[in-house]
Amino acid sequence: MRYLPGRHFLQLPGPTNTPLAVLQALAMPTIDHRGPAFGELGLEVIAAIKGIFNTEQPVIIYPASGTGAWEAALVNTLSPGDQVLMYETGHFATLWRAIAVRLGLTPEFIPGDWRSGTDPAAIGARLAADKTHQIKAVAVVHNETSTGAMSDIAAVRRAIDEARHPALLMVDTVSALGSVDYRHDDWGVDVSVAGSQKGLMLPPGMSFNAVSAKALAASKNARLPRSFWDWNEFLTINKRGYFPYTPNTNLMQAMKVAINLLHEEGLENVFVRHERAAEATRRCVQHWGFELQCLVPAQHSPIVTGVRMPEGVSADKLRAEILTRCNMTLGSGLGRLADTMYRIGHTGDFSDVMVTGTLSGIEMGMKALGMSYRPGGVQVAMDYLVTGK
Repeated sequence: MRYLPGRHFLQLPGPTNTPLAVLQALAMPTIDHRGPAFGELGLEVIAAIKGIFNTEQPVIIYPASGTGAWEAALVNTLSPGDQVLMYETGHFATLWRAIAVRLGLTPEFIPGDWRSGTDPAAIGARLAADKTHQIKAVAVVHNETSTGAMSDIAAVRRAIDEARHPALLMVDTVSALGSVDYRHDDWGVDVSVAGSQKGLMLPPGMSFNAVSAKALAASKNARLPRSFWDWNEFLTINKRGYFPYTPNTNLMQAMKVAINLLHEEGLENVFVRHERAAEATRRCVQHWGFELQCLVPAQHSPIVTGVRMPEGVSADKLRAEILTRCNMTLGSGLGRLADTMYRIGHTGDFSDVMVTGTLSGIEMGMKALGMSYRPGGVQVAMDYLVTGK
């Protein structure tokens, strides 16, 4: 590709833009991961990430992507052949199911339409029918990044409790943590899975398991093979700030800065900023005349907006035009949604100007391709960001 001048707009729902202060921390000299300075850093970061999960329980930090933390959640708590109830919210729920199959588990997939979040009532009904408690875990995606639909995790926990079922609750909050309120303890989540490259504003390369006492108890009897992912390898040594093998040292240095930035802005302000950006984006898209991938307004994601293309119009062609013309990357359609929709990320480190700049770039791309749309969507977004109306 030719050189594209100006700042690149990385408008994905992850990886997201990394703040300069975080990049500077990444560039600091690597320190001895067995030395006293790292022990102090480790204790600080382990304590800080608990606050983002809203938990008093252990949080395991892996030098891996969110996919690794998916696997860790399963292998630490389950045994070969165990049944896992999962819900088909979209591409990432489908990928998590595929991992369960490869590990020798027996996932049951409640079918979804890829246009809404998890249905707690369907989960509750299935668990109520499981009189002998063969289902050992329920695994759901909090924010389905492929569709722009967010699930109500507290409602899923209530459904499990009302069914009087002992299944563990596992939640993928990879793309949500740090961008929306998340309450591991209050919502009764047993294993939360997250990653560094979304709302935490870090590059890819770190993932997390927040684990409840119930999940830790299950790990004592779990029989799936585990070594690299073994929680027990972390629990004792983490008390001194260290890790059982080489951690992602520079990302640990950067995570300290990233979490400080979130607190400096104020977590509530972070969450409101994401909600405002998402609403402005949706209003713009709907003014243009396009359909949102998520059909349920109460489940619209504050992190990503999925935009459906008209029949016969290539989403990838539009994305390519926008990249070439505007130096901006949008998310592609994934799985069954390939080339039929695109995704606008509004998560992590962004401002109102970046939101309106993103929408301007999309409108320019549509105009350049001669697409049919109603002009003025960017102004609608600007009006909302200024007035809230």
